[in-house]
Formats: sequence, structure tokens, C-alpha cells
Amino acid sequence: MSYRQTHETAVAAAKAGFSTATGYRIENDPRLPSQKKAPRGRRRPDPLADVWDSEIVPILKATPGIRAIAVLEELRRRHPEIGPGIRRTLERRMRGWRALAGPEQDIIFRQEHEPGRLGLSDFTDTSALGITIAGVALAHRLYHFRLAFSGFEHAHVVLGGESFVALAEGLQNALWTLGGVPEQHRSDSLSAAFRNLDADAKEDLTLRCEALCGHYGMTPTRNNPGVAHENGSIESSHGHLKKALEDALLLRGGRDFDDLNAYRRFVDEVVGRRNANNRKRIELERSRLTPLPKRRTADYEEKIVTVTSSGGFILRRVFYTAPSRLIGHRLTLRRGQPVSASKGGHVVDYRHVIHALRKKPMALPNLVYRDQLFPRQAYRRAFEALCGEVGDKQACKVTIELLALAHERACEAELAQVIDAELDAERLPDLALLRERFGPSPASVPVIDVTLVALNTYDELAAVHVVEPASSLEVAA
Repeated sequence: MSYRQTHETAVAAAKAGFSTATGYRIENDPRLPSQKKAPRGRRRPDPLADVWDSEIVPILKATPGIRAIAVLEELRRRHPEIGPGIRRTLERRMRGWRALAGPEQDIIFRQEHEPGRLGLSDFTDTSALGITIAGVALAHRLYHFRLAFSGFEHAHVVLGGESFVALAEGLQNALWTLGGVPEQHRSDSLSAAFRNLDADAKEDLTLRCEALCGHYGMTPTRNNPGVAHENGSIESSHGHLKKALEDALLLRGGRDFDDLNAYRRFVDEVVGRRNANNRKRIELERSRLTPLPKRRTADYEEKIVTVTSSGGFILRRVFYTAPSRLIGHRLTLRRGQPVSASKGGHVVDYRHVIHALRKKPMALPNLVYRDQLFPRQAYRRAFEALCGEVGDKQACKVTIELLALAHERACEAELAQVIDAELDAERLPDLALLRERFGPSPASVPVIDVTLVALNTYDELAAVHVVEPASSLEVAA
């Protein structure tokens, strides 16, 4: 066609490598061969012709989010003669209908974040990591904080569900680790924290969250319930953080940790390496942050409870032991967690109840918190071994005396090591030898008589003789 602008048809065809007949044919009909093909019609009848307008479209209008497989199952229930092989046809037809006549969809408006403006908090479930502490599965989640601009992250292991205490502790740890405060703090709707609360409790929780942000000079904001992408700057980071933890666990070669602090150090190390990759942006944003206040604010809840005749109290389905003499006093105790949704938990200190158990040793076998009573695994092993060798009655007496010995002589850890060694050697703990080994009995301590000196002996020290210094004239003479 370019040669045809300056040459005749035959010359242009020859220059282009065509025959003259082809040149005249192209000039008479300049369409491409693909444009001359007639569209291929259907080779078989439309399987949805009888039900599309009358049944499928009304379903799509009434339930816009329904899946094609659900529509197909409903059609086959109404029309058994329809086979399952039309699924792909139905999916293509539904996708085309939604593009032309379906409802409008939500749009995500990408935001440009300024340094120092926005920090985000959220909780993420990490049960899939399969973490164990000393062989026991750890039911936990992570509190996750992130700066929208630089990507600074902080993660805190939370035992239990989402709550104001977990939010306050995790947020303050993040801010003090960061060394500054952003202008705004965004969280989700905190629906888990508000669940099962009455109107007054919800209002109190809202006020506490606002007071927490107010202490640090942050403006609190929340995204709409159920709209995760409004918190997208941290929601998408959840998956990246959990993948990084999974990779680190694989490289570590195990998912079991000696104690909770060891696992928390592991999480801090992983998060620290991720922050190191963004150190330039973090340092840039850190200069735009507001200074921290002089002190932290409360990250705990105060509850007034009464110690019952059981030697403890119950708070949120968890039983705590306490010395009975502290009835009416406020206590600060380690927070416990329920075992499951249907079973409560126990926080037990054997030193609180050992004096009563010595009077009633047979209460030990069926004690509801027996497993939590033993401070170390060695004492549990000793009890089980004694039950198998000397019977329940003697086993209870010896085990309780071992616990009393650990308490009275302050040798819980050392005694546990000796008990483990004895059991490993297939010997039962000898109570008499252990009492002799871990210090003398208080009853065997000798009485020492101290003879006090008469106080008038010190009267002589009270007489102070003052010597007048010689005058300057006398010295010169």
C-alpha cells in the first residue's frame, strides 16, 4: 500500500513481492484475511438458554456475591436433567453479566503517607506456627504495630485474646522501642475486645483507649468494621511477618522453646532484622516523630476481688491462689489464661496452700489444680513414682513434705535437681536424707545465750575531756 501511493498497481505489487492479481485483489478489498472471516456460530445448543433470564439472573440480582458453584447446585436441584459439565460455561456467563450489569464494587483508594503521621495497630493469629513451650502448645497471637511510611514494625506475644490491656502494653512497648510518637494511631474496630460487654463497659473501654492515645498526644482513629483494606498498611504486613517467622523457625530447626521469654526474644530478633532492612526510611521518619512523654501510662486493669475459703479467688474464669491472711488487700499477680473456651485456668503458688495441705494430704490426688501445684516437673515425677511404689496415701504425704521442704529451706530448684537424679537412677526420694542434706532442721538449731554487758560500763566514754589550744602568743614565746 505504500508503493501504491507513487506507482501503478502492477509495479507496486511487483515491488512488494506480490503477483499482479493479488495486488488488484487487495486494492479492491483492503481488509485483512482475519477480518474477512465470518464469526463462528454455536456448534451445540446453549445449555443455559431456558434458565438464564428466568432463573439465574434473578438469583444474581438478589445475591450479588453468590458463587457459580452454588448457582449450579441450585439449578441442578430444580432441573435434574442439567449436567455438571456446564460449570465453566456458567462461570464465564456470570463473569460477563457482572461486568456489564452487575453491582458496583468497592474501590481501594491508594494513599500517600507522610513520615511521622500514621501508626497502626492490629492483632494477628499465629497458631499455625505450632509454637511449643517446654513441649506444651502455646495458644497465642501477636500484637503488631507498624508505621505506614517507613514500615517500622514491633510485635508482642499476647497470651489470650484481644483486649485493652494487650493493646496498651503492646502499643507502649512499640512507642518506647521506636523512641517517638506518630500524629495518629489507627486500629480496627476492636470488636473482639468489645464482645460480651455491656453498654457501660464498652463506654469505659472507649474512654480508656482515648486516654491512652491522649497520654502520648496521638489522635485515635478506627477503620470501619469488616473493611480490612482500610487498615491495609498493617493487614498485608501480617502475612509477611508470619512468613518471616516461619522461615526463621525452619532455619532454627525446631519450634520448641525453653520458656516464654526465649520465644519472645526470638520474635524480637526476627522483627529487628526486618527493621534493619528499612533503617534509612525509619531514621527519616524518626526525626518527624513527637517526643515521648516522661513516663508510661497504665497498661493493666484494676479489679477488686475477695479471697474465698478455697484460699484464692476467680477472675475471668481463672482461679488464683493467695495467702488467706491477705483477705481485704489488693494484690498484684501474674495474669493467667483459661485452658480453653469451655475450661478455666489456674494460677497456683504452692507456698500459699502448703500449710493446709500438710494437715489434709489426701486432698492432693483429686485436687482440681493438682497439675499446676507442682512448681517443677521433678515434683510431679516424684508424685507419680511414689504412687506406683508406695500407694496414694504415703505418696501424698511424702510429696507434700518435699514441697514444704522446698519452701521452708528455699531450695526449690536445687531440690528438684536432686529428685530428678534419684528418679533417673530408679530410686525414690528419701525424705530424711533430703532434710539432712538441705540444712539442719529449725528444731535442731542450738540456743545461744548472749550475756549483755552492763550499760554503766559505757559511762566512762561519755566523759569527754576538752583541751584548750594554746594561744598564738604563747606559741610564739
